[in-house]
Amino acid sequence: MQALAAWFIARPQNAVLGLAATLLLPYVPPQLTSGVVLSLLVVAQGTRLAVIEALAAAALLVAVTLIFGLPVVSIVALMTGAWAPVLFLAVMLVTTRSLALTMQVSVIVAIVGMLGFHVVVADPTAFWQPVLTAMSELARQSGLELNTELLNAEVMTVSATLAMWTLSVTGLLLGYGLYRKLPGDIANYGLFRNLSFGKVLAVALALVSLVGFLAGVPLLESIAMVLFVAFCVQGLSIVHWMHASGMLPLGAVIATYVLLPLLQVLLITVLAVLGYMDVWFGFRRRMKKA
Repeated sequence: MQALAAWFIARPQNAVLGLAATLLLPYVPPQLTSGVVLSLLVVAQGTRLAVIEALAAAALLVAVTLIFGLPVVSIVALMTGAWAPVLFLAVMLVTTRSLALTMQVSVIVAIVGMLGFHVVVADPTAFWQPVLTAMSELARQSGLELNTELLNAEVMTVSATLAMWTLSVTGLLLGYGLYRKLPGDIANYGLFRNLSFGKVLAVALALVSLVGFLAGVPLLESIAMVLFVAFCVQGLSIVHWMHASGMLPLGAVIATYVLLPLLQVLLITVLAVLGYMDVWFGFRRRMKKA
């Protein structure tokens, strides 16, 4: 991975080709491929050069799309969805020089984006209906049956918000991780294993959850869900901290990620509770002292 990261930043043409090629890889979200490369470029080379390389990659992709007679709108939408959120977070990381602050801001931006969706879209149910229809058809073709009654507009909005946030921050973290593997003098913006979302977001989660539950406001409940799942990332950082401290073997870390898509709700809940409680009780600090 170190050699690959070094290749991407060795020459501008390498960066352009890397951004373009990784965007079109099948079966993998582009935020986890091309977004990672863009994050690496911003942190390693600076925002200005990375943006120029991204524009060159965009021009290359549009030219190829026109040559093959494909719709340009689709490739532009793909580039925007894959690059814009990761670019914002990477620029934030370089500007603030703090991984923790960047992650905290990312959660706030995700919530603001979800609120903006409710302002712009007058009828979320009608907005998500074509998506649910397509999902039901895909499930039917696979021999499955999708329970659309559970997937109401609020659930779909929260799911879409969390999916975009998760992919974007993962692209940032992986790109920053590649940057950390580069040889030479590299900047230190913080380590993932020391990540903490802080007491401000923890208090916000408690207040929003309480008010949303007592008042029965679906929007507040959605905000609480986004905040709660965000603390799952802090729970994962604790797992990495325990491995770095020699308390957990590498196999346990790998098993956590392997089981995450299988156990989903259970494991996310456990990690989120662990991350949330860590804000108040400082598990890593206590374990270090012990």
